[in-house]
Amino acid sequence: MLGVMPEFNVVNNGEAAPIGPREKFSLFFHSAFDPFQFAIAGVDAGLEQAQNTYPEWHQGFAGFAKRYGASYADSFDGNLWGNAILPTVLHQDPRYYRIGHGTFKHRLIYSMLSTVRAKSDSGKWQPNYSNVLGNLIGGGISNLYYPSSDRGVGLTFERGLTVTAEGAFGAFAEEFYPDFLKWRQHRKERKAQQQQP
Repeated sequence: MLGVMPEFNVVNNGEAAPIGPREKFSLFFHSAFDPFQFAIAGVDAGLEQAQNTYPEWHQGFAGFAKRYGASYADSFDGNLWGNAILPTVLHQDPRYYRIGHGTFKHRLIYSMLSTVRAKSDSGKWQPNYSNVLGNLIGGGISNLYYPSSDRGVGLTFERGLTVTAEGAFGAFAEEFYPDFLKWRQHRKERKAQQQQP
């Protein structure tokens, strides 16, 4: 999307052949090591540095490096568990199935629910255990590297559920971005026609 954000896990028109463990881990590696992930971790670390989040890490390059590493590790952990390991073990499909038609309201609700609803490997809809549990596991792992004042069971659940909720924004973008591209292309063509004598 926008020539920058990867869309490795989007299925258009709601139909695709099931994928096995190898493909699930391949999707994980593609998204985890995409340059976009490193850039997002940098933006996140920069914002945290500016707000002096985790003051125990102080300012300067060392503080930025710790914030950067934590931000990237959060993304990596959640992605590994939620898009590779648990989907393989629980036989769930980690991809987003874009419907691309219907009313805005229907598609909005559909995209928002994708963080808590997924297709099984057999194609049936079921609770998205992989995503929710993967985010909670990632939140638990983060207790290993965040400052002691930012650890605990409550923060683990808070981080995991926050990442789950944030996933709804990504699903919204995946659902509606192609519509935005069509609208923009149509607008360009209309302008070009109006400028012709």
